Amino acid sequence: MEQYIEFATNHYLLVIALVVVTFLLIQDFVESAFGKFSSLSPLMAVTKMNSNDTKIVDVREPHEFVKGHIEDAINLPLGKLEEQIGTLAKYKKNTLIVVCQSGTRATPACKTLIKEGFETVFNISGGMQSWEDSKLPMKISSKNKS
Repeated sequence: MEQYIEFATNHYLLVIALVVVTFLLIQDFVESAFGKFSSLSPLMAVTKMNSNDTKIVDVREPHEFVKGHIEDAINLPLGKLEEQIGTLAKYKKNTLIVVCQSGTRATPACKTLIKEGFETVFNISGGMQSWEDSKLPMKISSKNKS
């Protein structure tokens, strides 16, 4: 035990980093376990899209969106989501599936949508990269759909 104390006093920055990383990992685990939204694989997302009234919200930037997106997706960049969330108000009772490029921007977008009262929100795990890897159809356009 004495060696651990000596190590901690000699390498306090490493110990602090370990504590912070451990805390962040536990926080992420708790949020994912008790979060009010779920992640879907691209194939499960297609199943959801085909089975009920589902809207796709793409939170990528417009220049990413025009290169390829899911058919009928609504482009609301994550940075502007809170100020433009009113455009989604008519879909509060619908199932919303949120997608970004890799899945990282969709998580905070899902949290924002849940906070704003949207009832059923899903995240496509892996984002559009996973969608493309699954060889699912994409639409290329020159303007945004909203």
